[in-house]
Amino acid sequence: MSVDLLNIVGLKGLEQQEPVVMVNLMRFHDRSLDGDGSGWDAYLRYSALTVPMIKARGGTLLWTGDAKTVALGERHGNQWDYLALVYYPSVAAFLDMMTSEDYETRCDPHRRNGCAEHVIIATAEAYSKFKMG
Repeated sequence: MSVDLLNIVGLKGLEQQEPVVMVNLMRFHDRSLDGDGSGWDAYLRYSALTVPMIKARGGTLLWTGDAKTVALGERHGNQWDYLALVYYPSVAAFLDMMTSEDYETRCDPHRRNGCAEHVIIATAEAYSKFKMG
């Protein structure tokens, strides 16, 4: 498994059967590293392949949007282009997808070509108006 920067140790330390919402923060390359359009274009190719994999594991895309500006906090290093909130019914479902050969060979190359930086933060619900269930 060679999905770079995947924090297997941290994810394995979480309760594997608990639901999780992954907060995705993305900054795109101006041009896709494979030369096929912009970084955004590569990310759209990634999304087209990844969303069905998320749904196959019981997950769903909750929300996406453009990042406009840092409203509070240090601006340096916190300039993002795009955000996505993705629900998975369990941490194990997320890990299953991210460590699958299909993700590694079909999806991750588009993510790498499009994203100059991609941070995913695993969250546990404290309060939500979204009821998944």
